[in-house]
Amino acid sequence: MKVLIVGGGAREHAIAWKLVRDNPSLEIVAAPGNPGIAELGRCVPVGGSTDVAALVALARAERPQLTVVGPEAPLDVGVVDAFRAERFPIFGPTRAAARIESSKTFAKSLMVRAGVPTARAERHTDPAMAKRAAAKLEGPVVIKAAGLAAGKGVIVADGLDDASAAIDAMLRDAVFGAAGAEILVEEFMRGEELSIFALTDGTSVLPMLPAQDHKRLLEGDQGPNTGGMGAYAPVSIATPALVSDVVERIFHPTLRALRESGCAFTGLLYAGLMLTAEGPKVVEFNCRFGDPETEALLPLLDTDLLPLFLAIAHGEPVGDAPLRWRGLHAVTTVVAAAGYPESPRKGDRIDLPSPVAPANVHVFHAGTARAADGSLVTAGGRVFAVTAVAESLDRARAESAAAAEGIRFDGRHFRRDIGWRELARDARAP
Repeated sequence: MKVLIVGGGAREHAIAWKLVRDNPSLEIVAAPGNPGIAELGRCVPVGGSTDVAALVALARAERPQLTVVGPEAPLDVGVVDAFRAERFPIFGPTRAAARIESSKTFAKSLMVRAGVPTARAERHTDPAMAKRAAAKLEGPVVIKAAGLAAGKGVIVADGLDDASAAIDAMLRDAVFGAAGAEILVEEFMRGEELSIFALTDGTSVLPMLPAQDHKRLLEGDQGPNTGGMGAYAPVSIATPALVSDVVERIFHPTLRALRESGCAFTGLLYAGLMLTAEGPKVVEFNCRFGDPETEALLPLLDTDLLPLFLAIAHGEPVGDAPLRWRGLHAVTTVVAAAGYPESPRKGDRIDLPSPVAPANVHVFHAGTARAADGSLVTAGGRVFAVTAVAESLDRARAESAAAAEGIRFDGRHFRRDIGWRELARDARAP
């Protein structure tokens, strides 16, 4: 069987690795892929992951039995719609359903109609009106670009001056381009964040193991927001009862509202949650596998994803058999380029140790490329996602950080405290 993977980051490398691990005879074709994926299959350069015409042409030439879309951008421009029109089986939501991520305004309106718990928010395009809305909210205020901003379009403002600056940056200075032409001014939710992914055929929900992302650049959750500097799983506060509650009060109503809106969602729905004193509330939805949580989750997953991907791509039910997980811990440490997240530098030569990592550590390529002389160089803000799997979280964190330390290039930086909240809970336990 041939599988086409759209994308070229660590998430796509992890998906390819998982599929090949469970199905060694699988033929992987990636567009555009990366040097890590190239070790598992063929990488085909295309005009970009949002060049739908080029992707359809590639599918016509390759005739894959399945296409899996990694990033949100191709989903936003309708790659699933185009593939379905050509009768190519594809895993992912339509463009209309992908608005659950690509339009925070659409998502917020849908949640309100469906009774899904989330923060109060107002949409604005006028800076003065947005500032008045921010002034009505007590305490910190969250300013969100309504469109896709590569995971960086959210600013938590501690006071009105910071909120005004964020509003001006988005609406006047267009720091996020068209993604910030409309914003949400949202109340700040207090609690601990949690990521829960669910595979869905549009009706049934198969939740994955909860994970926790680390968005801030610096240790101790300091510094600016990023696309994610690391993740870990499992999360002890995400009990089976909590996951069941999230499925019933968040996933099912959201999927029902999408069906009633005429845009049934199929693929992977990702709920970014805040565990507040009133219970779990939605921070945001993503319409695809999250990054870097995917790199932490897939090495723990025992269930073969291929049959589930195929069922969803063919419009068939996924059933209700729960996913199987290894009873271990995983920590993913992101190794970032100099200047990330504001202005990441590209082209720095990368030196990898030999062997790259021990057997329980997986090094997923996030932003790498081959130079003309064949050397490996940086090609993105997040360069590697290094996942260690171990019997304890502390050991997984230590081995992930040690492997990240062994990767060398000018200006590289990473956090050594991934999983710090969980480790603090362990330290307080009797």
